[in-house]
Amino acid sequence: MNKQSIFGRMSQLVRANVNAMLDRAEDPEKMLDQMVRDFTDNIREAEEAVAQTIGNLRMMEDDYKEDLDTARSWGQKALAASKKSDDFRADDNDQNAAKFDNLAKVAIQRQMDAEGSAKNAEPAIQSQRDVVEQLRTGLEQMKTKRQQLISKRDELVARSKAAHAQSQVHDAVQSIDIMDPTSEVGRFEEKIRREEARVRGQNELAASSLDSQFEQLEDLGEQAEIDARLAALKGGDSSPAEIGAGTSGTGVTEDDLASLDTEQGRA
Repeated sequence: MNKQSIFGRMSQLVRANVNAMLDRAEDPEKMLDQMVRDFTDNIREAEEAVAQTIGNLRMMEDDYKEDLDTARSWGQKALAASKKSDDFRADDNDQNAAKFDNLAKVAIQRQMDAEGSAKNAEPAIQSQRDVVEQLRTGLEQMKTKRQQLISKRDELVARSKAAHAQSQVHDAVQSIDIMDPTSEVGRFEEKIRREEARVRGQNELAASSLDSQFEQLEDLGEQAEIDARLAALKGGDSSPAEIGAGTSGTGVTEDDLASLDTEQGRA
């Protein structure tokens, strides 16, 4: 019982896996196309069967008609032999009259055989006609079903393609979701922001460096002017600062020099 249970589970597992593989491998459009092809093949086979049945019916009808013609022909021969026998009997020729009477009987027998064959064929012919009518009706129904299958196939294929397209669009939208912080777009945006911040820092640093250089230039200019004025003072030219204009001598007292020395010490 344990072996049977194990084998049963293995068989069920194999069948489940095979069915799952088949489900994944099934393409609705290809499967529906195959269904249409199979149905078309069935209709073609049914048409051949109906055609064969109709051919058999026509043969039976031809045989029936031939039996009727044969019975009619033998009836005419029997009538002719009977008339001939009457003519010979009227001429008192009993021997020939009896001969033609026998021929008339043979003709009547053949007529009866042909009529019997025709009568026996009538039920079979009628049955065959009913079968042909049923087959024709079934064939028309199959053609109608095939047309419905084609229409349904077109509808299902269109729906399948639409669903596949929607799935592709959905996957594409998910792959480029800019609101997703883990997406590539978000990573690139963060990288660009860092680069922009680094450039701003460089600009600010460069700007502060330029200000310092300009300040140094201004200090150098001021020192150069001081040196120039000092040289002018030493040369006796008081025009740059108009020092002591309208006074005698230098116009600077010892108190002024002391105050200047104190100011320089503070600087």
